[in-house]
Amino acid sequence: RNLVSATLHRKWRGWLDSRFNEALLDGNHTHFHAQHASTGSGAPAPDNIDQRVQESIKDMTGGAIGLAMGVLGVATSLYFVGQKLLENSVEVKGLEFLGSYGSAILAFLAVATYVPLNTWIAVKLGGLLERLNVRMQQAEGSYRGELTTFLRRSFHVAASQGEGVQRTMHGRLYVDIDGTWTRLNIVNTVYMSFELIYNFIGARIVAYGPGLVPFIHNGLDLKGYITGSELVNSLIGQCSWFIHVMPAIATLRANSQRVTELANAIENVQHPQEFYSQTGRSDFHYASQNPVFGLTIQKLELAHQGEDATPFLSAANLRFRRGEWTFLKGESGCGKTSLIKAINGLWPYGRGTIVFPEGVKSFYAAQEVKLQPVSLKQLVCLPGSEHDHGDAQVASALHKAGLGDFIEHMADESREGKSWDQVLSGGQKQKLVVARIVLQQPGLLFLDEATGALDPDGKVAFHQAIKDNCPDVTVISVMHEAVAPRSMTGSEFYHSIVAIADGVATKKPLVPTLPAELTTILVQPRPAPRPVEDKWLRFSRRLKQK
Repeated sequence: RNLVSATLHRKWRGWLDSRFNEALLDGNHTHFHAQHASTGSGAPAPDNIDQRVQESIKDMTGGAIGLAMGVLGVATSLYFVGQKLLENSVEVKGLEFLGSYGSAILAFLAVATYVPLNTWIAVKLGGLLERLNVRMQQAEGSYRGELTTFLRRSFHVAASQGEGVQRTMHGRLYVDIDGTWTRLNIVNTVYMSFELIYNFIGARIVAYGPGLVPFIHNGLDLKGYITGSELVNSLIGQCSWFIHVMPAIATLRANSQRVTELANAIENVQHPQEFYSQTGRSDFHYASQNPVFGLTIQKLELAHQGEDATPFLSAANLRFRRGEWTFLKGESGCGKTSLIKAINGLWPYGRGTIVFPEGVKSFYAAQEVKLQPVSLKQLVCLPGSEHDHGDAQVASALHKAGLGDFIEHMADESREGKSWDQVLSGGQKQKLVVARIVLQQPGLLFLDEATGALDPDGKVAFHQAIKDNCPDVTVISVMHEAVAPRSMTGSEFYHSIVAIADGVATKKPLVPTLPAELTTILVQPRPAPRPVEDKWLRFSRRLKQK
């Protein structure tokens, strides 16, 4: 029985875990959208998704299987105990019409009255336990999540000497755990007291009551009376199974609630625009066109949450040609990153039409580079698999990105006991992004301050590597520099600028261009000047004499 239940537990948990991972990590970016609240529908964003997937699923499946095994055992016991009661039943004076089943029917009536009443009380107390268990899981998950985040930013806390603030934060989070734990202990104590009183009354009063009448009237001898009473006590115990396991049921319900909330949140964001429309305006349209026409943005407006929110950024018509490099310029907070997110379907509120070049692969390089605990080769091959590219291709990409020193460690998931996220500096992580770009060869590239951790020469090398290896790529780049970087020869990397001012994005060439006819004339070689004729010189002397 133990092996069967443990195997069922393992299989069921594994199946649910795979289902939730598939749902969260789909191409719809469900894991991203599910973390956004939707107050309009009354469904807040699920807290501590990691705790729900790891602990709640494990405890829910284990608890459900344990209770199912218990129900099976109770049903079997009830059958045999009830059969024995009927065999030992005798006639009761005053209830002769029941015949020899009189004492058994009295016992069943006593159990049917006593157990349901107390089960109702147990359910009420179980509801308190369930709510406190949910609250406890939330508090524990928040505390554990903060500890995990703290350890990942340990260096920054040490550099800023922020241990005191971090300690205060931990203390505040633990206060919630301690307060919830206190209330949970009180309710558990009340429930244990209720259960002890219930068991005593059931075993000493209710169990011996039904057989007392036939015993007084000599329908039963002492041995039969005690035997019958103990059978009734056993019946009460079997029927009280829900009362005895109510704390476990409360925990199961708490875990199932946590899992169900996550499942509902995943289901709600399967259509992101419908989800965000509950709390604001979300009316983005995405289409595709012939790649010759590049990327087109029409009547775009970006806003924050709320039906009446005023757009903070608008763009009437932006067109980015194939192979064009565009520099996004504007003050901090003007919406440059929001524009990049909206183009990539990662901004929730606003409206507009974004038309992508058909069949062109896009690549989004975000401000911060967070590396997963996988091999260096896999990090370069993202978003694809490391099996999609050979070692020579990845090594070449690393070399072109300026990370040739790490080629021999491509197959390693760590170095000197540290993950690559800890080993690589901020600038090296951004060079790793260059290696990805060189390897993936995207046709549409979004750079969101992707060179912020590099020195001036590193920024030039970053752009030059892309220019040399991705000749037809369309680049849209966000930078804080007042002037776009140039190559070592002084030539421009960028062809145009999108300037954001007063909430309006407008596009113009980086260097003003003249009409093609004038450009053709100006680039033609100038003819040599003709010699001045002697008669014109004599004419000039005559004028001077006059």
